[in-house]
Amino acid sequence: MATSKDFEKKLESSKEILQKLMDPEVTLQDSVKHYKEGMKALSDAQKMLEEAKLEFETIKDAQDH
Repeated sequence: MATSKDFEKKLESSKEILQKLMDPEVTLQDSVKHYKEGMKALSDAQKMLEEAKLEFETIKDAQDH
């Protein structure tokens, strides 16, 4: 399972990429590259959240029974 440190790295990476995209000097080609990288990082972070949610639900269900 991914750690909270991994999750935080993904979020930080996304923030850095957003800063790059906001640069008025960035080329279209670089913008597309950065966008893809950012979407991948956010997708990975979302998967980590979903895994954590499932784990919490499993723990809760086990305690309820």
